[in-house]
Amino acid sequence: MRNPIKFAAIGLDHRHIYGMAGHMIDAGATFVGWWTEGEPETLDGFAKRFPDAPRVTDRQMLLDDPEIDLILTAAIPSDRAEIAITAMVHGKDVMADKPGCTTMTQLDAIKATVAETGRIWSVDFSERFEVPCVTKAAELVQAGAIGKVIQTVGLGPHRLNRATRPQWFFEREKYGGILIDIASHQIDQFLYFTGSTDADVTMASAANYANPSDPGLQDFGELSLRSSTAHGYVRVDWFNPDALPTWGDGRLTILGTDGYIELRKYVDVARSDGTDHLYLVNGERCEYIHAADAGRPYFANLSNDIRNRTEGAMSQAHCFKVMELAIRAQELADGA
Repeated sequence: MRNPIKFAAIGLDHRHIYGMAGHMIDAGATFVGWWTEGEPETLDGFAKRFPDAPRVTDRQMLLDDPEIDLILTAAIPSDRAEIAITAMVHGKDVMADKPGCTTMTQLDAIKATVAETGRIWSVDFSERFEVPCVTKAAELVQAGAIGKVIQTVGLGPHRLNRATRPQWFFEREKYGGILIDIASHQIDQFLYFTGSTDADVTMASAANYANPSDPGLQDFGELSLRSSTAHGYVRVDWFNPDALPTWGDGRLTILGTDGYIELRKYVDVARSDGTDHLYLVNGERCEYIHAADAGRPYFANLSNDIRNRTEGAMSQAHCFKVMELAIRAQELADGA
């Protein structure tokens, strides 16, 4: 039996670390320790979920430990690149929360470090990797259920939850902008489902419509993508209404030449309970599929990639391209 992957966490500033660590444990990995700067508000929830993982007083202890294979980071977004680069230089592979970086300079430095060290830099695009109905949609697309995919429409509304947000959430230079922060999810799904390796950002905009007291916050963003074979549209925002029984009504529509799939990932408004609702329409089928049991293979695949130096979870080129397009879209929206 193969020894389990051992991982540690550096930076716990976003709650996404709960899913990142939990799913790695579910995939058979061992959580051996963590470090974070200060006392972020995520700590209580983290300690309840992972009481057996020890906190260390110096992150260098984790970086120097030769038995640790993987470093997870959900630090402040603008800090994630430095953590990833340092970890890779110390011989560790990295799984970063999205966005994995916030500037093109950071992305270029990450690319250079990957080339120099041969380490894996993976970004957990959780709206694909942690959502079973997306796994099911991928199976259907690969089986030819809707023909050739020619467009995706990704919607990512989020609840602001102002009272629980740390100060960095409202600082543009810290979170990177709404298209970098949130829309990287939908860009990932566009490239993945259309099989595109590159794309042009044909339109991008971002605005602050409802939060004038926080000038650094962008509460609305949209963008369009065009590759050589497909088109994509993305809308993200912080306007999820309080009456919705979850943090966001995330949706994805995948249009093919022979049909379409719609995913209602987290809620089917005023209808079915639970998550992972999939609707399939093609020449022979017009049906609803509850896809909550379709699995989250990214985490086991990443473990295998760490062992075998493969790209089963996600190609490195794809990961780089998602963040490149998100940054380019943000720059276009900001007039940079």
